[in-house]
Amino acid sequence: MKNILDFLSELKKNNNRTWFAEHKEDYEVARSEFEQICRSLIAEIAKFDTDIQHVELKDCVFRIYRDIRFSNDKTPYKTHFGAYIASAGGRKSKRGGYYLHLEPDASMLSVGVWCPPPAVLKAVRQSIYDNIDELNEIRNEPEFRRTFNDTFYEEDKLKTVPPGFPKDFPDAELLKLKHFLVTHYFDEDTLYSTDFVALTTDMAKKSYPFVKFLNFTVDEVI
Repeated sequence: MKNILDFLSELKKNNNRTWFAEHKEDYEVARSEFEQICRSLIAEIAKFDTDIQHVELKDCVFRIYRDIRFSNDKTPYKTHFGAYIASAGGRKSKRGGYYLHLEPDASMLSVGVWCPPPAVLKAVRQSIYDNIDELNEIRNEPEFRRTFNDTFYEEDKLKTVPPGFPKDFPDAELLKLKHFLVTHYFDEDTLYSTDFVALTTDMAKKSYPFVKFLNFTVDEVI
């Protein structure tokens, strides 16, 4: 973990092609160690989420190179390592899964569905409305709340309840979401623990009922 975060810290200060080329060996070491963490996570998560059993590492890990064609930010490299562990395509999957993000001062495990296409978004909202008691039972499970603080990712959230749903729905804030994610930010003790994979696997396991709830609907649409 130290090699990974040290490299990313230096990259953030020197985000240019010349520096990267001069430190390509450091990058290869850090990337290899990140991939080993992900490989272990895939194997451990697959023990309780059988959909992950045939997921391949190469499909999950994101490239470090940024697509700068349509961006005002022309820095060529991401300053984090990321991997989306999900069946049916890994990082390209529309299914709910487990996203590991390592970045100095911002490392996290994020679980759920990010940026679902319109048909999936509509279906998930309907499922939340129709099955709110089931979802709230998942959300209110003590270990789940302790791990993820019952806080959903709110970027792009609507200001009003979407059409077709009653404005007085008790959990209307959930229907306004455009992403259905919960996140745990790692503290330093966890990040640098020799049991990092086991600790992260345990968090993923606590989130599995939430992933299963989402994927029941996603699978009906995709």
